[in-house]
Amino acid sequence: MLLSHALKVDRTYLRVHPERELTDVEQVHLARYLRDRLAGTPTQYITGHQEFWGLEIRVSPSVLIPRPETEHLVERALAIVAESGGAVRLDGVGDSGHGFRINDGDYTHFLQILDCGTGSGCLALALASELPNARIYASDISAPALQTARANALRLGLAKSITFIQADLMSAFPDASLDLIVSNPPYIALSDASTLAREVRDHEPSVALFAGPDGTAVYRRLIPDAARVLRPGGWAILEMGFNVADPVKTLFGASQWTRLATDRDLAGIERVIYARHT
Repeated sequence: MLLSHALKVDRTYLRVHPERELTDVEQVHLARYLRDRLAGTPTQYITGHQEFWGLEIRVSPSVLIPRPETEHLVERALAIVAESGGAVRLDGVGDSGHGFRINDGDYTHFLQILDCGTGSGCLALALASELPNARIYASDISAPALQTARANALRLGLAKSITFIQADLMSAFPDASLDLIVSNPPYIALSDASTLAREVRDHEPSVALFAGPDGTAVYRRLIPDAARVLRPGGWAILEMGFNVADPVKTLFGASQWTRLATDRDLAGIERVIYARHT
């Protein structure tokens, strides 16, 4: 991967042209990439990108590197939209001429989705690519992270589909204003820092990794506020680490949530938790 990056070619080219000799400049670039990798810098930060949901997401040390497990959030969100039957594509609706609308019995409105703590923007971008007529918001407390997310949206041609907002979790959103919230919040306990690979512990942003002594600090704020900003019948879909499932389920145990369930990843870990706001 690093050699491909140094030569600006794909790996197939390297297999087809084993006789290719590096120029002096290419040797300098490769040596620098190898030095950084040996020092623990993640490959994705060296190459500057990571694939997610079939999209090439640009990454920098200001954002968490998207993981394949996080795609389970996208899968669950799309399944909920499809299952609800409330999101339908209509022509000649609203100021944009088309859109998904929810009929809740009293009035109709466009499907409103928030990616809370967007980081690189991977979740918002994946949902925008699948639900082009939904109204998608992406919030993050980090200005550098939002800059990266906006750049990704522009490069992928999805900038018009997403509104980026600098905010602490959902503080910028009024009551009962959203239909769906997805979030990959920090969930690693500070006491577990020493168990992490150095690529993660020393190079990825700590604000996107650590959440208090037991890993639940952000959930304790996020779940009650999700109940505030979701409309009745709206859904919250959150990613979890391997050791926070039980306490997070307890946090969802309040009377304003129903249909609580989890999805397991390929390793059998309860990775996604989701619930419907009553």
